[in-house]
Amino acid sequence: MIMLMEENEIVNRVASSSLVTFDLEEYYRSEERALFDIKDQLFQGLILKEKDFRDFIKENNWSQYKNKLVAIYCSSDAIVPTWAYMLLAVALEPFASKVFFGTLQELECELFRESLAKIDWEQYRNAKVVVKGCSKKHVPVSAYVEATNRLRPIVSSLMFGEPCSTVPLYKKSRH
Repeated sequence: MIMLMEENEIVNRVASSSLVTFDLEEYYRSEERALFDIKDQLFQGLILKEKDFRDFIKENNWSQYKNKLVAIYCSSDAIVPTWAYMLLAVALEPFASKVFFGTLQELECELFRESLAKIDWEQYRNAKVVVKGCSKKHVPVSAYVEATNRLRPIVSSLMFGEPCSTVPLYKKSRH
């Protein structure tokens, strides 16, 4: 929002406001994501044969997952024993930067949850905070909800969007 002052003076009210922008995109982990679907190791898409699976674990090139965030799950409607996922985690752990059970979408939610848990939220005490709405990277809705849950008890006001165009969410009452 820009206002004309006097004859030629232009004042940028957004830049001079006390709004603090909270950008969730800053908490995005940039490592490559990978999905390991255990269904490809099931006999006839239904059954996990222990010997065949152990052979696969032993022979597979796990270094392809080096420094990746790996989600492991099964997309088929099969009963997979828990130990199979554990065995996968053992094989992946020396290479992957993180091994997670679930879908890539669930992994993304977990990554943001972990990042947001590390923030010193006190820095936002009594601030007027705008949670930035536009980002170049995908930020899951769960991250916006988590940020809201953490900010609402401590801020004086909470908004969504951009400093020049916000949607009010919360304002602390003045008792």
